[in-house]
Amino acid sequence: MSTREKVLWYVAGAAIVVYALFPVAWILSLSLKTNAGLTENQFLPSEVTWDNYRLIITGDASELFLPALRNSIGIALIATLIAVVLATLTAYAVSRLQFPGKKLLLTTALAVAIFPVISIVTPLFNIWRTIGLYDTWPGLIIPYLAVTLPLAIWTLSAFFREIPWDMEQAAQVDGATTWQAFIKVIVPLAVPGVFTTAIIAFFLAWNDFVFGISLTSTDASRPVPAALAFFTGASQFEEPTGATSAAAVIVTIPVVIIVLVFQRRIVAGLTNGAVKG
Repeated sequence: MSTREKVLWYVAGAAIVVYALFPVAWILSLSLKTNAGLTENQFLPSEVTWDNYRLIITGDASELFLPALRNSIGIALIATLIAVVLATLTAYAVSRLQFPGKKLLLTTALAVAIFPVISIVTPLFNIWRTIGLYDTWPGLIIPYLAVTLPLAIWTLSAFFREIPWDMEQAAQVDGATTWQAFIKVIVPLAVPGVFTTAIIAFFLAWNDFVFGISLTSTDASRPVPAALAFFTGASQFEEPTGATSAAAVIVTIPVVIIVLVFQRRIVAGLTNGAVKG
Protein backbone atom coordinates (compact mmCIF):
# COMPACT_ATOMS: atom_id res chain seq x y z
CA MET A 1 0.00 0.00 0.00
CA SER A 2 1.42 3.38 -1.01
CA THR A 3 1.80 6.35 1.34
CA ARG A 4 -1.06 8.15 -0.36
CA GLU A 5 -3.37 5.17 0.09
CA LYS A 6 -2.40 4.92 3.77
CA VAL A 7 -3.19 8.60 4.28
CA LEU A 8 -6.56 8.21 2.59
CA TRP A 9 -7.37 5.21 4.78
CA TYR A 10 -6.41 7.12 7.94
CA VAL A 11 -8.49 10.14 6.90
CA ALA A 12 -11.49 7.95 6.08
CA GLY A 13 -11.14 6.08 9.37
CA ALA A 14 -10.90 9.30 11.35
CA ALA A 15 -13.98 10.71 9.58
CA ILE A 16 -16.00 7.58 10.40
CA VAL A 17 -14.94 7.66 14.06
CA VAL A 18 -15.85 11.36 14.39
CA TYR A 19 -19.19 10.80 12.67
CA ALA A 20 -20.03 7.84 14.95
CA LEU A 21 -18.92 9.46 18.20
CA PHE A 22 -20.31 12.96 17.65
CA PRO A 23 -23.85 12.16 18.93
CA VAL A 24 -22.39 10.47 22.02
CA ALA A 25 -20.11 13.44 22.70
CA TRP A 26 -23.02 15.82 22.22
CA ILE A 27 -25.22 13.95 24.73
CA LEU A 28 -22.32 13.82 27.21
CA SER A 29 -21.83 17.58 26.81
CA LEU A 30 -25.54 18.27 27.40
CA SER A 31 -25.52 16.13 30.54
CA LEU A 32 -22.76 18.29 32.03
CA LYS A 33 -24.38 21.66 31.30
CA THR A 34 -26.35 23.85 33.67
CA ASN A 35 -29.91 24.90 32.81
CA ALA A 36 -28.58 28.23 31.61
CA GLY A 37 -25.84 26.53 29.60
CA LEU A 38 -28.38 24.40 27.71
CA THR A 39 -29.62 27.50 25.92
CA GLU A 40 -26.13 28.48 24.77
CA ASN A 41 -25.23 27.64 21.19
CA GLN A 42 -21.89 26.03 21.92
CA PHE A 43 -20.69 22.44 22.00
CA LEU A 44 -18.65 22.40 25.22
CA PRO A 45 -20.28 23.48 28.52
CA SER A 46 -19.13 26.85 29.79
CA GLU A 47 -19.70 25.57 33.33
CA VAL A 48 -19.54 21.87 34.19
CA THR A 49 -22.13 20.57 36.65
CA TRP A 50 -23.07 17.13 37.96
CA ASP A 51 -26.56 18.25 39.04
CA ASN A 52 -28.23 16.33 36.21
CA TYR A 53 -26.65 13.06 37.38
CA ARG A 54 -27.55 13.78 41.02
CA LEU A 55 -31.12 14.52 39.90
CA ILE A 56 -31.65 11.07 38.35
CA ILE A 57 -29.64 9.05 40.90
CA THR A 58 -30.58 10.65 44.23
CA GLY A 59 -32.95 13.49 43.29
CA ASP A 60 -36.59 13.73 42.30
CA ALA A 61 -36.10 11.83 39.03
CA SER A 62 -34.56 8.80 40.81
CA GLU A 63 -38.03 7.42 41.59
CA LEU A 64 -38.61 7.21 37.85
CA PHE A 65 -35.13 6.30 36.63
CA LEU A 66 -33.85 3.68 39.12
CA PRO A 67 -36.85 1.29 38.88
CA ALA A 68 -36.67 1.62 35.09
CA LEU A 69 -32.96 0.77 35.15
CA ARG A 70 -33.65 -2.30 37.29
CA ASN A 71 -36.37 -3.37 34.85
CA SER A 72 -34.12 -2.92 31.82
CA ILE A 73 -31.29 -4.97 33.34
CA GLY A 74 -33.53 -7.81 34.51
CA ILE A 75 -35.72 -8.04 31.42
CA ALA A 76 -32.81 -7.78 28.96
CA LEU A 77 -30.75 -10.46 30.76
CA ILE A 78 -33.66 -12.90 31.05
CA ALA A 79 -34.68 -12.39 27.41
CA THR A 80 -31.07 -12.87 26.30
CA LEU A 81 -30.60 -16.07 28.33
CA ILE A 82 -33.81 -17.65 27.05
CA ALA A 83 -33.09 -16.59 23.46
CA VAL A 84 -29.57 -18.05 23.51
CA VAL A 85 -30.65 -21.38 25.01
CA LEU A 86 -33.59 -21.85 22.64
CA ALA A 87 -31.62 -20.62 19.61
CA THR A 88 -28.69 -22.94 20.38
CA LEU A 89 -30.90 -26.02 20.51
CA THR A 90 -32.91 -24.96 17.46
CA ALA A 91 -29.86 -24.07 15.39
CA TYR A 92 -28.24 -27.40 16.28
CA ALA A 93 -31.34 -29.28 15.15
CA VAL A 94 -31.60 -27.25 11.95
CA SER A 95 -27.93 -27.76 11.09
CA ARG A 96 -27.59 -31.39 12.18
CA LEU A 97 -30.90 -33.05 11.44
CA GLN A 98 -33.07 -33.54 8.38
CA PHE A 99 -36.79 -33.22 9.09
CA PRO A 100 -39.91 -32.12 7.21
CA GLY A 101 -40.55 -28.39 7.36
CA LYS A 102 -36.93 -27.45 8.02
CA LYS A 103 -36.82 -24.94 5.16
CA LEU A 104 -40.20 -23.54 6.15
CA LEU A 105 -38.92 -23.06 9.72
CA LEU A 106 -35.94 -21.00 8.57
CA THR A 107 -38.02 -18.98 6.13
CA THR A 108 -40.59 -18.22 8.83
CA ALA A 109 -37.83 -17.20 11.24
CA LEU A 110 -36.37 -14.83 8.65
CA ALA A 111 -39.80 -13.34 7.89
CA VAL A 112 -40.49 -12.78 11.60
CA ALA A 113 -37.06 -11.17 12.08
CA ILE A 114 -37.80 -8.48 9.48
CA PHE A 115 -41.46 -8.04 10.49
CA PRO A 116 -42.24 -4.41 11.44
CA VAL A 117 -42.43 -4.24 15.22
CA ILE A 118 -45.00 -1.44 15.23
CA SER A 119 -47.51 -3.63 13.38
CA ILE A 120 -47.77 -6.17 16.22
CA VAL A 121 -47.88 -3.75 19.12
CA THR A 122 -51.64 -3.04 18.96
CA PRO A 123 -52.69 -6.73 18.86
CA LEU A 124 -50.27 -7.50 21.69
CA PHE A 125 -51.66 -4.59 23.72
CA ASN A 126 -55.18 -6.00 23.51
CA ILE A 127 -54.12 -9.60 24.10
CA TRP A 128 -51.85 -8.76 27.03
CA ARG A 129 -54.59 -6.76 28.77
CA THR A 130 -56.97 -9.69 28.32
CA ILE A 131 -54.69 -12.40 29.69
CA GLY A 132 -52.98 -10.28 32.37
CA LEU A 133 -49.51 -9.84 30.87
CA TYR A 134 -49.83 -6.08 30.37
CA ASP A 135 -47.32 -4.10 32.44
CA THR A 136 -45.38 -7.18 33.56
CA TRP A 137 -41.85 -8.51 32.92
CA PRO A 138 -43.12 -11.55 30.93
CA GLY A 139 -45.21 -9.13 28.89
CA LEU A 140 -41.98 -7.60 27.56
CA ILE A 141 -39.76 -10.70 27.58
CA ILE A 142 -42.07 -12.60 25.22
CA PRO A 143 -42.09 -9.85 22.50
CA TYR A 144 -38.33 -9.47 22.86
CA LEU A 145 -37.94 -13.20 22.20
CA ALA A 146 -40.06 -12.83 19.07
CA VAL A 147 -37.54 -10.26 17.81
CA THR A 148 -34.27 -11.78 18.99
CA LEU A 149 -34.91 -15.51 18.58
CA PRO A 150 -35.20 -15.63 14.75
CA LEU A 151 -32.03 -13.60 14.34
CA ALA A 152 -30.24 -15.76 16.90
CA ILE A 153 -31.29 -18.96 15.09
CA TRP A 154 -29.92 -17.71 11.77
CA THR A 155 -26.69 -16.50 13.35
CA LEU A 156 -26.02 -19.75 15.21
CA SER A 157 -27.03 -21.94 12.28
CA ALA A 158 -24.14 -20.44 10.29
CA PHE A 159 -21.70 -21.56 13.00
CA PHE A 160 -23.13 -25.01 13.54
CA ARG A 161 -23.07 -25.78 9.82
CA GLU A 162 -19.30 -25.33 9.73
CA ILE A 163 -18.53 -27.51 12.76
CA PRO A 164 -16.96 -30.85 11.73
CA TRP A 165 -19.52 -33.39 12.87
CA ASP A 166 -16.88 -36.15 12.87
CA MET A 167 -15.81 -34.81 16.25
CA GLU A 168 -19.28 -35.43 17.66
CA GLN A 169 -19.32 -38.94 16.22
CA ALA A 170 -15.85 -39.61 17.65
CA ALA A 171 -17.07 -38.55 21.10
CA GLN A 172 -20.03 -40.92 20.81
CA VAL A 173 -17.70 -43.75 19.75
CA ASP A 174 -15.73 -43.07 22.95
CA GLY A 175 -18.88 -43.60 24.98
CA ALA A 176 -20.48 -40.16 25.20
CA THR A 177 -24.21 -39.86 24.80
CA THR A 178 -25.71 -37.52 22.20
CA TRP A 179 -26.38 -34.88 24.86
CA GLN A 180 -22.86 -35.21 26.33
CA ALA A 181 -21.30 -34.91 22.88
CA PHE A 182 -23.40 -31.82 22.21
CA ILE A 183 -22.53 -30.11 25.51
CA LYS A 184 -18.85 -31.09 25.74
CA VAL A 185 -17.82 -31.02 22.07
CA ILE A 186 -20.20 -28.97 19.91
CA VAL A 187 -21.12 -26.12 22.26
CA PRO A 188 -17.47 -25.21 23.09
CA LEU A 189 -16.71 -25.03 19.36
CA ALA A 190 -19.68 -22.71 18.87
CA VAL A 191 -18.80 -20.39 21.78
CA PRO A 192 -17.85 -17.42 19.51
CA GLY A 193 -21.19 -17.66 17.74
CA VAL A 194 -23.13 -18.14 20.99
CA PHE A 195 -21.37 -15.15 22.51
CA THR A 196 -22.04 -12.94 19.49
CA THR A 197 -25.68 -14.01 19.49
CA ALA A 198 -26.02 -13.19 23.18
CA ILE A 199 -24.56 -9.71 22.65
CA ILE A 200 -26.89 -8.97 19.73
CA ALA A 201 -29.93 -10.25 21.65
CA PHE A 202 -29.02 -8.17 24.70
CA PHE A 203 -28.59 -5.01 22.63
CA LEU A 204 -31.95 -5.49 20.89
CA ALA A 205 -33.75 -5.92 24.22
CA TRP A 206 -31.79 -3.15 25.96
CA ASN A 207 -32.51 -0.55 23.26
CA ASP A 208 -36.20 -1.33 22.70
CA PHE A 209 -38.57 1.61 22.94
CA VAL A 210 -41.73 0.62 21.05
CA PHE A 211 -42.68 -2.40 23.20
CA GLY A 212 -41.55 -0.64 26.37
CA ILE A 213 -43.72 2.43 25.84
CA SER A 214 -46.75 0.49 24.52
CA LEU A 215 -46.96 -2.52 26.86
CA THR A 216 -46.28 -0.85 30.20
CA SER A 217 -48.04 1.80 32.27
CA THR A 218 -46.23 1.85 35.64
CA ASP A 219 -42.78 1.48 37.17
CA ALA A 220 -43.44 -2.23 37.66
CA SER A 221 -41.96 -3.12 34.27
CA ARG A 222 -41.26 0.09 32.33
CA PRO A 223 -37.69 -0.02 30.88
CA VAL A 224 -35.33 2.97 30.69
CA PRO A 225 -35.92 3.93 27.01
CA ALA A 226 -39.65 4.26 27.74
CA ALA A 227 -39.11 5.93 31.11
CA LEU A 228 -37.05 8.72 29.49
CA ALA A 229 -40.22 9.88 27.73
CA PHE A 230 -41.80 10.62 31.13
CA PHE A 231 -39.02 12.83 32.43
CA THR A 232 -40.29 16.32 33.23
CA GLY A 233 -38.57 19.59 34.00
CA ALA A 234 -38.91 21.72 37.11
CA SER A 235 -41.83 23.50 35.39
CA GLN A 236 -43.95 23.15 32.29
CA PHE A 237 -41.73 25.71 30.57
CA GLU A 238 -38.49 23.82 31.25
CA GLU A 239 -37.34 20.92 29.09
CA PRO A 240 -35.61 18.05 30.98
CA THR A 241 -32.78 17.99 28.45
CA GLY A 242 -29.98 17.75 31.02
CA ALA A 243 -31.59 14.96 33.06
CA THR A 244 -32.54 12.99 29.94
CA SER A 245 -28.99 13.30 28.59
CA ALA A 246 -27.52 12.16 31.92
CA ALA A 247 -29.83 9.12 31.92
CA ALA A 248 -28.86 8.35 28.32
CA VAL A 249 -25.18 8.45 29.26
CA ILE A 250 -25.73 6.09 32.21
CA VAL A 251 -27.65 3.50 30.18
CA THR A 252 -24.97 3.65 27.48
CA ILE A 253 -22.18 2.79 29.92
CA PRO A 254 -23.06 -0.96 30.24
CA VAL A 255 -23.13 -1.30 26.45
CA VAL A 256 -19.74 0.39 26.10
CA ILE A 257 -18.24 -1.79 28.85
CA ILE A 258 -19.54 -4.98 27.26
CA VAL A 259 -18.16 -4.02 23.86
CA LEU A 260 -14.76 -3.01 25.24
CA VAL A 261 -14.37 -6.10 27.45
CA PHE A 262 -15.57 -8.62 24.88
CA GLN A 263 -14.61 -6.88 21.65
CA ARG A 264 -12.26 -9.68 20.56
CA ARG A 265 -14.96 -12.32 20.97
CA ILE A 266 -17.56 -10.12 19.25
CA VAL A 267 -15.31 -9.45 16.27
CA ALA A 268 -14.31 -13.11 16.09
CA GLY A 269 -17.93 -14.18 16.18
CA LEU A 270 -19.09 -11.72 13.54
CA THR A 271 -16.12 -12.55 11.31
CA ASN A 272 -16.63 -16.29 11.57
CA GLY A 273 -20.31 -15.87 10.85
CA ALA A 274 -19.60 -13.72 7.82
CA VAL A 275 -17.02 -16.13 6.41
CA LYS A 276 -18.68 -19.40 7.22
CA GLY A 277 -22.28 -18.34 6.78
